Amino acid sequence: MTDRTPVLSVRGLSVRFLMPGGRRIAAVTDAHFDVAAGECLALIGESGCGKSVLASALLGLLPANAQAAGEARLGDLDLFAADERTLARTVRGRRIGLIPQSPAAHLTPVRTVRSQLEETVRALTDTRGRAAVRSAAEAAAERAAFPASHLDRHPHELSGGLAQRAATALALVGDAPLLLADEPTTGLDRDLVDHTVDELRHHVDTAHRALLVITHDLAAAERIADRVAVMYAGRIVELTNAQTFFGPPGPRHPYSRGLLHALPDRAFTPIPGMPPELGDLSDGCAFAPRCERATDACAALPATTAGITCHHPHVTEGLRA
Repeated sequence: MTDRTPVLSVRGLSVRFLMPGGRRIAAVTDAHFDVAAGECLALIGESGCGKSVLASALLGLLPANAQAAGEARLGDLDLFAADERTLARTVRGRRIGLIPQSPAAHLTPVRTVRSQLEETVRALTDTRGRAAVRSAAEAAAERAAFPASHLDRHPHELSGGLAQRAATALALVGDAPLLLADEPTTGLDRDLVDHTVDELRHHVDTAHRALLVITHDLAAAERIADRVAVMYAGRIVELTNAQTFFGPPGPRHPYSRGLLHALPDRAFTPIPGMPPELGDLSDGCAFAPRCERATDACAALPATTAGITCHHPHVTEGLRA
């Protein structure tokens, strides 16, 4: 059962990149959402829409030329007010477990999975003593369904699915209340995708964790999510429960509907055009050039009021859930 008290609460999150010559790029604009214990929120959208930038902002891993504004509360901690020491010592790993995109690239290539798990146990827990650390590392591997017979292998000896499980095991060591999975199914075949999302869902349900999944894989989102947040050109344009989104009555926003229609097992009608470059956004709804319902009013509507809404009132009603 889901406890509706948010583990993570985000209000007005915006990220700007300062470019040479003083140019600013709005990568994320005015994002609002919560994730509760025992719940999975899937943040979906095309590549380049700002999903991974949002994740980096939550972890305090933005590059030096980025500025984050708004509020992101992890329980009683304001993530944007925390200094690097706090983030490194008490947040990353301990309160937010990260399952990174391309996990094989984030595993240390010259060390075995066992040694990396044991190092993480020592860093994130109070476990001490060789036998106790070894046992805790093996327990983390077991929770992630990583086979004990492969613990003494190096990352290059693992398949994509096993590398994913190793990364998941590392994320579970600190018993973090929030798991953040950034494109966890990239590069996996369909069977491994289903297996991966089922394992993540299992951790949400059995350990009552909150899970934020960032993905462009709508089939994976349908399989795992309780709620769905749709992102386009740096903005969350729709936030609704998964049952409504993937089944009748379906999403309301034209972009959300376009995403579903582009799936092979649906109408398979690709969205025309390409997403805008985040540095080239002008006033008006960013989706208007690709939207079949667009009118002159959509192009004129200031971006500051387009946000999570749509110019058409019958679409706007119910975009948040």
